[in-house]
Amino acid sequence: MIPQTSLSPPPAGPSGHDTRPAAPDPLWRAAQALEAGFLSELLRLSDPDTSHAGFGGGPGEAQFRSFLIEAQAERMTAAGGIGLARKLYTAMGGQDR
Repeated sequence: MIPQTSLSPPPAGPSGHDTRPAAPDPLWRAAQALEAGFLSELLRLSDPDTSHAGFGGGPGEAQFRSFLIEAQAERMTAAGGIGLARKLYTAMGGQDR
């Protein structure tokens, strides 16, 4: 789950007006969580053979690798992501302000 502090507000709309809600919008947080989950899965699938991944193997490697992938996906989403959160936000009824 994405911590609330890592969430970025919706980007400015096409008119250049700031579309960020005044308070953290739970709908926007949900859209970002969905995008982060999607990106996390893409990152996981992009390197299915983790034996050379740099963690050195061991029983905890798979668990710690999943933490790394999740953190990378969260940071990608917080930095603007791929635009999926914005589309999801609008599709779920989020309104530009």
